[in-house]
Amino acid sequence: MINGTAAAFVNEPFTDFSQEENKSAMKAALNKVKQQLGREYPLHIGSDRVMTEAKERSINPGKVSEVIGLVSKASINEADRAMAAALQTFDTWKKVPPTERAEYLFKAAELMRQRKHEFSAWMVLEAGKNWAEADADTAEAIDFMEFYAREMVRLSAINIHQPLTKINGEVNRLTYIPLGVGVVIPPWNFPLAICVGMTTAAVVSGNTVLLKPASTTPVIAAKFVELMQEVGLPQGVINFIPGNGSEIGDYLTSHPKVRFISFTGSKEVGLRINKRAAETADGQIWIKRVVAEMGGKDGIVVDETADLDQAAAAIVASAFGFQGQKCSAGSRAIIVEDVYDTVLDNVLELTSKLKSGLPEENFAVGPVIDQKSYDKILEYMEIGKNEGYLVAGGSKAEGNGYYLQPTIIADVYPKARIMQEEIFGPVLAVAKAKDWKEAIEIFNDTEFGLTGSFFSKNEARISEALQEMHCGNLYINRKCTGALVGVHPFGGFNMSGTDSKAGGHDYLLLFTQAKLTSRKI
Repeated sequence: MINGTAAAFVNEPFTDFSQEENKSAMKAALNKVKQQLGREYPLHIGSDRVMTEAKERSINPGKVSEVIGLVSKASINEADRAMAAALQTFDTWKKVPPTERAEYLFKAAELMRQRKHEFSAWMVLEAGKNWAEADADTAEAIDFMEFYAREMVRLSAINIHQPLTKINGEVNRLTYIPLGVGVVIPPWNFPLAICVGMTTAAVVSGNTVLLKPASTTPVIAAKFVELMQEVGLPQGVINFIPGNGSEIGDYLTSHPKVRFISFTGSKEVGLRINKRAAETADGQIWIKRVVAEMGGKDGIVVDETADLDQAAAAIVASAFGFQGQKCSAGSRAIIVEDVYDTVLDNVLELTSKLKSGLPEENFAVGPVIDQKSYDKILEYMEIGKNEGYLVAGGSKAEGNGYYLQPTIIADVYPKARIMQEEIFGPVLAVAKAKDWKEAIEIFNDTEFGLTGSFFSKNEARISEALQEMHCGNLYINRKCTGALVGVHPFGGFNMSGTDSKAGGHDYLLLFTQAKLTSRKI
């Protein structure tokens, strides 16, 4: 804050690891974090730190013999205690001035900025991200706090100056007030950025939350919670309760005192949450709000007028960045037949240069997250071999972890499973279209609608693609991953979720309700 006013938002810059000083800083952060591996982490319930006998054992997916940490697991009993703490704290937290709530986020963002490489190092080891992917994750977490803090300041001003139509004899005012207690369920693939974004958006809006992190990446979530405690966030605003989704996740989703559920993850789990949240529990006096960002089957369309080298580079980056474990990953390439062979050859050449290895050694391709994902992706590789032509990869890769080869299946029929189903791994399906219009039809032929790209130099085609390609985030002549907070508000259509547009000016409204007051004078 500057003189009580938030300065203009600017995205946190990415680290240039080609600079020797940045390489050295990252290596030092990795060494520092390695000294802390294997520690135990408690639940945070109000002001209590609770160690439970049951633990979530977090391991390094790139070196499975390495334990990142042991995180206490909440049962229904601890979930009930956390709910009671959140309800009690909400009564006071909702009355804290919005600008004061925003100040906690500004302080946390500054502390995270100072320890940027350390937070990134935790993700390198716990999530299997290479340096650039981890750095981008940390930068996005900082961005979310900076952006949502400013949004709360902006909404606070609107609460005072909302331009309602004037009538004689009345003073009318529309204000945005918090909802209540929410459950925040972030994913493992952006274990810091999305966890931070979902949680801080809710709390800066005046709500209190029960944070249930992903079971494969609970330590980085614990580090975020510790950071918020360090900046003085009141106890009970964020209650940290890792645990089984089938136990406490289902229980809390159905709880009558839960006002909203904020979820990022798979289509299947998102639909389950939405269904359970829609059932009114005994004693429930509101319709629960669900904010869901789910799966994607994103694609890149290339026509014959496009810059083919640029298109090939975008396809490879979108398909294999972080091993394809992004909901925005470009797992489909749809190329018009006139340039199909040329683009495919370019994609194959670029893919052949990708090297697999330990994320801490900054290899381009690291492991997938766990055994379940590893087995599932291998199954899809076998399915793909029967649905097209295997032209790259298709098997396991070497290493003491969940390593898989970047895989490309060519000449895939649009209705094939690997063109329709979310794989969430390094598998790219390539389809041929007779022309650019058919390519767009193939792109739209999916139940998802998160991200997409269209490569063309023809302005008339670009104009039509902007109208016809049905997805929440559509990019022209660039990759379909890498949304920036404030620049590319993020959220999708259809089975990709509720189009919540994280990192946009509408997002905090999802965690508030508008109250009109009218006074006769």
